[in-house]
Amino acid sequence: MDTKNNFVDLGAVLKRYLYHWPLFVLGLLIAGGIAYTYLNVTNPVYEVSATILVKDEKKSPEEKAALPELEQTTSPKNAEAEIEIVRSKKLINQVVDKYQLWASYKTKQGLKTTDLYESTPVKFVMVQKTGTPQKQKIEVTIKSKTQFEVENLSGQKQAVNFNTDYKSAFGTWKLVPTDFIDQYVGSKINIEVNDPLIATNNYVKMLDAHLLDKQAPTIGLFVEDEVPKRGQDFLNGLIAAYNNAAMVEQKRVTKNMIDFLDKRLASLSGELSHAESKVQGYRSSQGLADINSQAKAYIENSQSNDARLNDVNVQLNVINGIEQYVNSASGNPPSTMGISDPTLTKQVEKLVDLQLKRTELLGTTPEANPIFKPINEQIALTKASIKEVIRGVKSSLLSSKRQMQVVSSKTQSSLQDLPNQDRQIGDMKRQQELKENSYVYLLKKRDDLSLSYAATVTDARIVDEASIGDIQWPRPALVSAIALLAGIGLPFLIIFFRHTFNGSITSRRDIETSIEVPVVGEITYENLGKNSIVVNDRHNLIGEQFRTLRTNLYYLHQNRQLSPSAIKLNLHQGSFVGSSVSEDHDQRGRVTLFTSSVAKEGKSFVGTNIAVSLAALRRRTVILEMDLRKPKVLKNFGIEPGRPGITEYLQGRISSLDSIIQPSGIENLDIIACGEISTEPSELLEGDRLAELISELRDRYDDVIIDTPPLHLVTDSMIIGKQADICLYMVRQGYTKKDELAFIQEISEGDKLPNINIVFNGIRKDKYGYGYSYDNSYYSEKKKVGFDVKLKRFLTRF
Repeated sequence: MDTKNNFVDLGAVLKRYLYHWPLFVLGLLIAGGIAYTYLNVTNPVYEVSATILVKDEKKSPEEKAALPELEQTTSPKNAEAEIEIVRSKKLINQVVDKYQLWASYKTKQGLKTTDLYESTPVKFVMVQKTGTPQKQKIEVTIKSKTQFEVENLSGQKQAVNFNTDYKSAFGTWKLVPTDFIDQYVGSKINIEVNDPLIATNNYVKMLDAHLLDKQAPTIGLFVEDEVPKRGQDFLNGLIAAYNNAAMVEQKRVTKNMIDFLDKRLASLSGELSHAESKVQGYRSSQGLADINSQAKAYIENSQSNDARLNDVNVQLNVINGIEQYVNSASGNPPSTMGISDPTLTKQVEKLVDLQLKRTELLGTTPEANPIFKPINEQIALTKASIKEVIRGVKSSLLSSKRQMQVVSSKTQSSLQDLPNQDRQIGDMKRQQELKENSYVYLLKKRDDLSLSYAATVTDARIVDEASIGDIQWPRPALVSAIALLAGIGLPFLIIFFRHTFNGSITSRRDIETSIEVPVVGEITYENLGKNSIVVNDRHNLIGEQFRTLRTNLYYLHQNRQLSPSAIKLNLHQGSFVGSSVSEDHDQRGRVTLFTSSVAKEGKSFVGTNIAVSLAALRRRTVILEMDLRKPKVLKNFGIEPGRPGITEYLQGRISSLDSIIQPSGIENLDIIACGEISTEPSELLEGDRLAELISELRDRYDDVIIDTPPLHLVTDSMIIGKQADICLYMVRQGYTKKDELAFIQEISEGDKLPNINIVFNGIRKDKYGYGYSYDNSYYSEKKKVGFDVKLKRFLTRF
């Protein structure tokens, strides 16, 4: 069941939108026209692209710098960082200034505006700024090869010569003619001058720079421009500016390095000279020529001195033995080995010989023998002589020994000082060598930097120069698709929001799901023009619907004693049969009241046609025009007002009922008009005359139809409702607001109107998706509709 309802709802919604098909056609025509005009007026925008290859040190770590020792403070280059440099305002501003991209020259040809970048007849030159030009527009007319016309500050046209300074609000400028001046004599040229910073910011936003391949340092540069040549100039100029900036930066860094090396070399030169002088001075002060040779000489001298000292010691020992021998009375003769003094040797040998002779004499001769006297005297004389010689020799040896000991001590001291001297002179020589090596190294690097400075290479290699690509905008297929969507979508949204925010009742279900008041009839909308009575036309669908409502009205009056809920139940179950009528049914005339919430919901139209329909059954019927503020019943019958009516009767000015009843021109149907428009209709209706009027009409007529004012605006209907049997409450499709349903429910629950029932009026299934599924095609004859009606019907579809 739910699936079916959803299908029905979808079909209704679709029909509701299809009803407005002219709006969709109009939307498509307008959107198509706009798209066609746009495609013919809009200048195509081209994509211009270029590709460069940068030295990406992050991608190529094996590519070392030429001077790594001097580039410790520079950050390594990578493609991502170079993209930001390419997109920097500084470089783009250089290109903008170079090609004067802050100025544009255009001319209008019909509806189309053409940019004259490649063939501009003049060039704008800013002489002096007095402000910041922001999209300053200057319209000039080329009068001749030498003169142009411009509007001055006072708003008057002024002729100005080319290459002549002209003062305006934003500064002093001049126009310089180009080679194309002949082609534009008599033409108007629109010059737009912008602040270079703003133009630079626009190009920064316009420029797209990104890596084409993450595995390779290849950068793609893209820009869109309606003048391809301008886009090419911009990209080529940007690449040139990038390379030039890189070269300038490299030269600056190299020059700084060379300056640093020059200062360092000058400093090292002085430090090296000082180190060499220090080594030389130390050698001179210490008497050092060659440490190794001098150490060898010290060792040899020490060894020779030690050998001589040993000889002296040996001689002293021998002399001491001789001296001991001379001083003793006896003993073994001493050795004279090592004694270099021949006198001492001879004296010792003589003493030994004398001692031997004396010893031999002692063997044969007593010691007291006078023979020993000469020998003893000789011995004594020899010893004295030896002692004298020993003193001289010993003194000489001791002196030599002391000298040798001094020499040995000095030699030992010199040998002990040699390591310290060697260390100090080694330190001095190392300092000298370090400075010398640094000097030689930096001198070589300075030569290398000089060569690098003279032959600086660019960081970016141009893979593809700026080239023109496809048209980016407008794309006919895309514009057509947008136009198609807009042509369908905008009308769809208009209809959607119109129905969504309208808040009006569009289907019977809106009524039945909100209130308990039954719906006893549905009247289809039809544009009838001035003809408000349609019941007599048997070939009209609305007439048949009124006859159906007339039949339902018969059953409603037979069951007028039932509650509204019971009536609703019986209407749905189809249980209105003659046997259900109570025996005490009131046989007097029926009183039916027609009202609505607000005006223009069709109560007068429906009441009039119901009255005509009842009269067609030969039932005596009268219709009361009781909307005492804005009566419409007489107008529906084409009767001119002017006769006394209800107002006069209620006021008591007319007492005879016959004097206010007038024929309608339709058999069995009379009319009681409003009469004079009253200023206090509610007070008139509250009087007793209203009940007398309705009671007398019940006796005279079978049906009394009362047309009343809108209930939500005035209370007249409630006052009149006390005299009625049935109330038919008008609800108009697409007009009556859903908020009124709560008011109707309140009226029903409070029994403020008798046996209230709803007539759903003005149904247009084609427009709102709800209504009868048949039309006048059932009838054999079709009523011809005039052009004005057809036109009005057609216009309602918008």
